[in-house]
Amino acid sequence: MIRKIREKRILSKKEPEKRLLLTLKNRAGRNNQGRITVRHQGGGVKKRYRIVDFGQSKMDIPAEVLAIEYDPYRTAFLMLLKYKDGEKRYSLAPEGIKVGEEIICKDKAVLKRGNRMKIKNIPVGTNVFNIELIPNQGGKIIRSAGSVAKVLAQEGKYTNLQMPSGEIRKVNSDCFATMGEVSHSEWRYVIIGKAGSSRRKGKRPAVRGSAMNPVDHPHGGGEGRTSIGLKHPKTPWGKPALGVKTRKRKKWTNKLIIQRRQKKK
Repeated sequence: MIRKIREKRILSKKEPEKRLLLTLKNRAGRNNQGRITVRHQGGGVKKRYRIVDFGQSKMDIPAEVLAIEYDPYRTAFLMLLKYKDGEKRYSLAPEGIKVGEEIICKDKAVLKRGNRMKIKNIPVGTNVFNIELIPNQGGKIIRSAGSVAKVLAQEGKYTNLQMPSGEIRKVNSDCFATMGEVSHSEWRYVIIGKAGSSRRKGKRPAVRGSAMNPVDHPHGGGEGRTSIGLKHPKTPWGKPALGVKTRKRKKWTNKLIIQRRQKKK
């Protein structure tokens, strides 16, 4: 209840910008043959996709924040920007941004929340989000609610960034990033509350493997609430489920990782 009241105070009372809306077809986890390739998807309420500008296609043009809006497709809030040339665009809203503030995207901008610039021009210790991995391809990482990365060092062609996971990696210094933290940080404390809320999000029920028969799942069988009877949990197809590395060993970006994230104890 408190969260909803706070959201009402932050969000602007206006309808979404019609010109920036799309309707995406809900395929319910099925491929072009109609077969389920992603389980537990389907249903959900109708929603419209907001076209978000993750890059910097409007360089050196100041923009005013017209509204802070909810986005059904992501955890963060969006801000509706009106540029000096009259064009309107959606962008990820930083934490604490207010309607009426002015922001800009340029190679070297003023150190201000919401401004976007090249990482090489951002001072060490600054929090950033919506970061590019390859120059001029638009922001790819640090885009979910409350997430933030920190600039640790400037080393020639690369900038060292500390990710939310604790991993430290190099990013090309000519890549762009937005200063601040992604909005709606309290999202992590949201409690779904009931099954109906998940169904409205398009998530169908997931049956526990231990509740199935042995023929249907490696965890199945036994009388009552018995253990899975295995040293390590497995997927329905018999592959290890927890603590297994999924990253490719010879991935070319491995050389950009300075320090791995710490393992969970």
